[in-house]
Amino acid sequence: MRQSSLVVVANRLPIDDSVAPDGACEWRRSPGGLVSALHPLLRHTPATWVGWAGGTGPAPSLPDIGSVRMRTVPLSGEDFRDHYEGFANSTLWPLYHDAVEQPEYHRRWWEAYQRVNQRFAEATAEAAEQGAVVWVQDYHLQLVPGLLRELRPDLRIGFFLHVPFPPPELFMQLPRRAELLRGMLGADLIGFQRAQAAHNFAQLVAKVLELPATDRRIGVDDRVVRIGAFPVSIDTAEMAALAARPDVVARAQRLRHDLGDPGHVILSVDRMDYTKGIEQRLKAYSELLASGHVKVRDTVLVQVAVPSRERVTQYQILRDRVEREVGRINGEFGRVGEPAIHYLTQPFDRAELAALYRVADVMAVTPLRDGMNLVAKEYVAARVDDTGSLLLSEFAGSAAELPQAYLVNPHDLEGLKQGLLSALEADPADVTPRMRAMREHLHRNDIRAWARSYLSALDDGGSLLTHLAPTG
Repeated sequence: MRQSSLVVVANRLPIDDSVAPDGACEWRRSPGGLVSALHPLLRHTPATWVGWAGGTGPAPSLPDIGSVRMRTVPLSGEDFRDHYEGFANSTLWPLYHDAVEQPEYHRRWWEAYQRVNQRFAEATAEAAEQGAVVWVQDYHLQLVPGLLRELRPDLRIGFFLHVPFPPPELFMQLPRRAELLRGMLGADLIGFQRAQAAHNFAQLVAKVLELPATDRRIGVDDRVVRIGAFPVSIDTAEMAALAARPDVVARAQRLRHDLGDPGHVILSVDRMDYTKGIEQRLKAYSELLASGHVKVRDTVLVQVAVPSRERVTQYQILRDRVEREVGRINGEFGRVGEPAIHYLTQPFDRAELAALYRVADVMAVTPLRDGMNLVAKEYVAARVDDTGSLLLSEFAGSAAELPQAYLVNPHDLEGLKQGLLSALEADPADVTPRMRAMREHLHRNDIRAWARSYLSALDDGGSLLTHLAPTG
């Protein structure tokens, strides 16, 4: 097997579940998420991506995608249940998102997490050439850096957490907290979305492991592990070009007509997840309709909620609650041919998403907690005429970069309602400078700036960055 000087390690491979008739694989792109973030970086970089292909059983052999070699890691049905659905998404995910739902702890889940992380570390050790740079991604694989350092101390290892990292009082609940911290400390550089997360991590390392730690450096034996904030971004130019395409412009016009040419269109695009604040958003909208501040004939809400982790009980319950609430609101406030909410659960391709972004007068991104939320950034990039209002939760990572948005606390129902009204009723003289400032920030801080910032810190400005032109 070919070895690589850059190895990306993530829970999932960046591929569609199906392979084309000619045997080729294609990149799997989604609104937000890891693949959207890394796709522009790896399009022209020889690399290996180590990950799970999405099915249970033996690992399939997959063809390259461009210059990227796919290295599959197998998961059994038990691995999927106990590692992915269990420890990763029923223990770590809720805990890291402020325990919006109560985390669950089971010993067999932890054993599966250890087992799968070991398997990923061994696959990565085989794929990496001498002295290679390895970039491990996200909460599913927090033990991999430490395991990999034991197997291959010659490697340059980075770890990046795409979700929030919790404050010490929450993280301390974890039964195996020390092992998780030691696993992450196997990296040379640990990246977080926000500076507060790096601070939380440093506090925990000092408290739990009694290591010398600041918000930038941690001493581990004879090594120094660097930590810091590297806010992930999007391919701003690509989204802007897509939104300006004539077919996308025409599609946006048809969509608005199909919605009844309302005075205002509010859009939300989420995974069906309890961290996204969908229920709170629907309640706020329902109360605005009941009070008469918003009228169905004038305003339409389009809620895209793509199903996620459908075998996890908490997500099944959430979907049922959301669908009941949408039905109640439409039954109470809608008219024949004029629903109050257009509720869609299918995924959209990027052109259709860009058209929706163009249609939306207000983009409502109101998670209870989010690592970054790239949908907010995609909306801003798509508003090529500097129009549109972004309603944004204070608890989304992107809020730190987009202070010109209409910022709200989604836990505060009255504040959420007022923020939505402010965004709907905003004067264009206020909207345009806000959007222009956010767009200028994204053009300076796009996906290439993020990759350059992180990889230059990890690779000491090495050859990995030669094709990434600085952003202007």
